[in-house]
Amino acid sequence: MAKISPLMLAPPAIFLGLATLFLVGMQRDNPDELPSAMVGRQAPAIMVEELVNTEIFTDADLRDGNVKLVNFWASWCGPCRAEHPTLMQMQAEGIEVFGVNYKDVPANGAAFLEELGNPFAKGGADPNGKMALNWGVYGVPETYLIDGDGTVLARVAGPLTQRELTTRLRPVLDQK
Repeated sequence: MAKISPLMLAPPAIFLGLATLFLVGMQRDNPDELPSAMVGRQAPAIMVEELVNTEIFTDADLRDGNVKLVNFWASWCGPCRAEHPTLMQMQAEGIEVFGVNYKDVPANGAAFLEELGNPFAKGGADPNGKMALNWGVYGVPETYLIDGDGTVLARVAGPLTQRELTTRLRPVLDQK
């Protein structure tokens, strides 16, 4: 009987390991979605500076008993312009939306809101991106659904489109 070398077992073992990783990866709900460590945890501290014509929001605003959105955006961000009508719709439906102007020139942020309308109940500027870093923001736009006690319920990386609203946020809102 021929002896089996350990080197002969390596290729099938490697293949089996890679196949297992592939199958596990395919089980995710949305393979394009970036994971967020914030979902299910308390929202990090609010650290914003004043943004022209916008009342600053605080930690207390996140824990006022009402569900709300926190949206990171910038005037230089094309997808932020694309998601703006959805944010305006959410505001019209009575969902509070708080805006964080990310690494932007304050005058440009104010002009953006003046041009397109201001969907934000309150907001502020994050000129150095420190707050965004604490929240785990990959880039703008990025939106977080926050429960009335300050718990992060969901995160949408990228523009908040009607599809994202229908498939990701509405089911969570309907449970509240």
